[in-house]
Amino acid sequence: MNIFDIIDSRRSYRGKYKPVPVPREDLRKIMEAGLAAPSGCNKQTVSLIAVDDKEILSKLLGIIDPPVAETAPAAICVLTQRINAYRDKCFAVQDYSAAIENMLLMITALGYESCWYEGHITDDDRICDKMAAILGVPDGYELVCLLPVGVAAKTVKAPQKKAFEERAWFNGFGQK
Repeated sequence: MNIFDIIDSRRSYRGKYKPVPVPREDLRKIMEAGLAAPSGCNKQTVSLIAVDDKEILSKLLGIIDPPVAETAPAAICVLTQRINAYRDKCFAVQDYSAAIENMLLMITALGYESCWYEGHITDDDRICDKMAAILGVPDGYELVCLLPVGVAAKTVKAPQKKAFEERAWFNGFGQK
């Protein structure tokens, strides 16, 4: 696939996964894509933990309520450090967002599916803190996202998208 095909075919998959292991070589490629993302002032605030051990993955997924990705054979947990960069501004959100998108594109390119679970685990109940404890994440790092990785058990349907002309213009808002 060329890059546009990969971008165009990426979906948020919330279904069941086939019981097919994800090779560590593929998990490494996915994480390398994430770590290759741009980072504000090169602070490199993103760190990643791939989980392919069934017992650890079961513990992580078991504390997420309501449940998600229960049949995923692997997952990548995204960590951030809130480090100030330029003019005392922190770009951690932008850094990990770019890393996550790179990983989602690599996941698609390798023939897997995933979904960006952030708000679901970072909400007021702070499931992310319980997940971080399971993984031994030290103070100073925050677990902000879970990306399940696996082969979809169902066909992934494309969502309806608004027309280009409704969301993008040239030389001014609403201009043609």
